[in-house]
Amino acid sequence: MNTNENAFAEENKAQHNVARGIAAGTKVMTLDGEMPVEFLTEGDRVITRDTGMAVLKAVRSRKVACDVVHITAGSLGHNRPDADIAIPAQQEILVRDWRAEALFGKKQALVPAARLVDGEYVRAMGKGVMTVYELVFDTDHIVYAGGLEVAAKAEVELATAC
Repeated sequence: MNTNENAFAEENKAQHNVARGIAAGTKVMTLDGEMPVEFLTEGDRVITRDTGMAVLKAVRSRKVACDVVHITAGSLGHNRPDADIAIPAQQEILVRDWRAEALFGKKQALVPAARLVDGEYVRAMGKGVMTVYELVFDTDHIVYAGGLEVAAKAEVELATAC
């Protein structure tokens, strides 16, 4: 292991399984159309489920070693997600179908991706290293990313592991 890998391993060894964020390459809906999350910057206008649009306060990125969930295209509804996607296991996804009813007795619920694992269409992939982006707004929002509705929390520190 080189020095950088040692530092990364040591930094992540003490962390808890809490990372959230949107994986690099995932397209996010903005008023200018879909954009890869890594191209977003402070001031961009992101389309949200709850308010229609919100202005990004900041975008934070971090390379993390975390539990990863793979979600197959269309497995959470028509074009939900619109392509196969890898997401941190603790990233919350808004579900608005029978899953919300079955898991929580509600018409809709914010659910960590790990809770949706069924072993076939939504699979736990174990630990992986990924670059995640946290979209920071003045208040909590639900944003459209990769065909999913995902939670973006207000001003919180980016988790370093997931």
